[in-house]
Amino acid sequence: MNKAIMIVGVGGQGTLLASRILGSALLSKGYDVKVSEVHGMSQRGGSVVTYVKYGEKVYSPVIGEGEADLILAFEQLEAARWLSCLKPDGKVIVNTQKIDPMSVVIGDKAYPDAVLDSVRAAGAQVQELDALPLAVEAGSAKAVNVVLIGAMAKNTDIDKEIWLDAVKSCVPTKFLELNLKAFEFGYSSK
Repeated sequence: MNKAIMIVGVGGQGTLLASRILGSALLSKGYDVKVSEVHGMSQRGGSVVTYVKYGEKVYSPVIGEGEADLILAFEQLEAARWLSCLKPDGKVIVNTQKIDPMSVVIGDKAYPDAVLDSVRAAGAQVQELDALPLAVEAGSAKAVNVVLIGAMAKNTDIDKEIWLDAVKSCVPTKFLELNLKAFEFGYSSK
């Protein structure tokens, strides 16, 4: 049976690295894996989404409405934006960080209140994680993506060592130590 994961966030948050780590771990486990390119505005600040499908045989990475088993959201509004793609019994792992979209930055709108409450009210299983302080503790605010991959990894049937090998194969050597710490912080989070 095929599974579908969406990685959603804002340009500049490292969704591509996260999808490469995920894809690498899934390939190591022997799955057929399809990963899409980023859809949306990948410039810093624009909404981005990456589709990852895996299983015995996958023909397309595209995930439609009600098809995602899991949404890994790097920002609260992005979790809400893509919620219609989640299966009724699906799970959302979400970074509690708020990044103002352009409409808020220019003063046209306000950042909505209680975003995660509305995600829960829609029936999603929600796991919240304040990934930014963990990334900073690991050595860089830019490691939020790997903290979130760590949090997601512990919700899978893939051995931790496979995940660590995936991080090692996808992260440049000069950033490896801090990303391994970031992964561990995410993996050991509640």
